[in-house]
Amino acid sequence: MKHVLTIIVASAILILAFRSLASQDPDFHEETDPIPIALNHILSNDISDFESAAKMDSQIESFMRQWGIKGASLAIMKDEKLIYAKGYGWADQEAGERTDVRHIFRIASISKLITAATVMKLSQEGLLSLESKVFDKGGALYNSFGRDIEDSRLKNITIEHLLRHRAGFTNRIGDPMFNLTTIASRIGIDRAPSTDEIIKWAMSQRLGYTPGRGTRYSNLGYLILSKIIEEVTGTSYEDYVVKEILNVAGVYDMHIAKNFYEEKYPNEVRYYYPQDEEPTLSYDGSGRYLPRCYGGNSIEALQGAGAWVASPAELLKFVAAIDGRDSVNDILSSESIERMTQSSSSELPIGWARCTPSGDWTRTGTLSGTSALLKYNRDGYSWVFVTNTSSWKGSDFPRQIDAMFRKAFSRVQEWPERDLFETKTQ
Repeated sequence: MKHVLTIIVASAILILAFRSLASQDPDFHEETDPIPIALNHILSNDISDFESAAKMDSQIESFMRQWGIKGASLAIMKDEKLIYAKGYGWADQEAGERTDVRHIFRIASISKLITAATVMKLSQEGLLSLESKVFDKGGALYNSFGRDIEDSRLKNITIEHLLRHRAGFTNRIGDPMFNLTTIASRIGIDRAPSTDEIIKWAMSQRLGYTPGRGTRYSNLGYLILSKIIEEVTGTSYEDYVVKEILNVAGVYDMHIAKNFYEEKYPNEVRYYYPQDEEPTLSYDGSGRYLPRCYGGNSIEALQGAGAWVASPAELLKFVAAIDGRDSVNDILSSESIERMTQSSSSELPIGWARCTPSGDWTRTGTLSGTSALLKYNRDGYSWVFVTNTSSWKGSDFPRQIDAMFRKAFSRVQEWPERDLFETKTQ
């Protein structure tokens, strides 16, 4: 009973917090625009606490102990129906807070899938073309950045090049998005560079290869896509995605992350990192040395490249709206979905990290303090597993998660016939 009361009180506090945030929007009117309660605040661990999943839970908990993971969350979907959602371990050990379904996590590069879907939606609506040249005359960012560029090949970058990591950007000085102090030094400022300053700096550099003639994973490319969304829609990246993409998909508790623990959302987890991870120079020019997950890097600056926070349950609800199946209404056309999931040995898919011809789609995400894996499988079972603790294996750690989950999943003999997406408040 005490546990149930705790959940009710916590949910009430969060709802009040969300109403407070919404009330700051001049277009919001509580009487006519009631705020829907996010799915992750309706569900709790108890609803997925059943005997047939006990062995899977045990396997996950053993994996967490093995890798020193403080907290994690899992959601499983079958044929666009949410059948399982549970948190494990500590959301915030220092605060004595256990992980539950309601908690949100940084999802790192899974954010790129959200950005890509937004771009595809704008393309469907005729507001941009994937073939358009971003920095050439008539391009979305020509007026802002295209008039004075160092390398003429920059004018040939298309939106699709950015989406597929084929724009010519490389990490010769390291990933620019994790080297903001270097950029600040080179442009002569003693603070963190803004999005515009980062892009302007990039325009002053030579490309590593001709756009369209190579593939190099690029966070910078997805930051530029975030800026394109703002330019095309006339609103901030986060506001547009929340109102026109996520809310339309029935998702209400996804946000752009903040950088410090004190700024975290009311139901956001605390992040942890390996003991041997050294502090790094703060992104903000203060000269302090801080953990990478709390000020060493600017997570917020990543925007559409890696800054979203979400719960696995709502993330799967978003995926169900861009998968082309029939049970859930899609926010994208079948043509857009097909184009996103097309790939080859020389070309990455759009938003996704890997798409097979047989219909298996994968998206990973890794930051200091976070490892996340999204698997969309052709057999109808799809899942998200995200941790609040990073590993010394870095971007390879999702492989460990994948191997663990396949073994753990196989230990469940029977799944309940239900759809937690349809859970309503009492």
